[in-house]
Amino acid sequence: MSRPKIAIINYGVGNLRSVSKGVQRAGADPRITADIAEALSCDAVVFPGVGAFDSAMRIISKYRQKIEEVVSQGTPFLGICLGMQILLSESEESKVEKGLNIIPGKVKRLPNSVKVPHMGWNTLKIAREDRLLHDVPNDSYFYFVHSYLCKPNSPDVVVANTNYGAEFPSIIVKGNVYGTQFHPEKSGLCGLKILENFIDITREAS
Repeated sequence: MSRPKIAIINYGVGNLRSVSKGVQRAGADPRITADIAEALSCDAVVFPGVGAFDSAMRIISKYRQKIEEVVSQGTPFLGICLGMQILLSESEESKVEKGLNIIPGKVKRLPNSVKVPHMGWNTLKIAREDRLLHDVPNDSYFYFVHSYLCKPNSPDVVVANTNYGAEFPSIIVKGNVYGTQFHPEKSGLCGLKILENFIDITREAS
């Protein structure tokens, strides 16, 4: 498979074009779509990451069972920023909507001791090796824009951490499901390498 089809789900969030350009530059065929059923038939799925937890989950939650089925079949998923947060069980940002619970845990607001949102470049501390980080050095810089952090129940899913007022997971992985709190599409060559690795994972899974 030379250029796998990567669905970029349009669930009312921004940043779709930059994610699409990043995926294309990394060697895949991006498909921006609001049709989640159609998206789930692609080789891999990306949940992009600018917006509010509630509004995203109001659109996505009706497809919860289908998403669980496709995840269980081994289709690679990548959640970026908000897209990573919706993979967890619930968020302090929402009093109503629950997350997908693919990775059990909670999403909490960044501490009051720091300026929120966390916006700009920060480093990753690699916690364990993973295919997504192939050829990405420890302490590499990535671009962040977020007000909430992920607290997964199991430390085993944490691949890298970042510190901003508190240490938080900046990459989580569970099987074929990947999450980055940073924006790889805005993170220069290191971000491009993350996307290339995800596309290689997709080729291997197909």
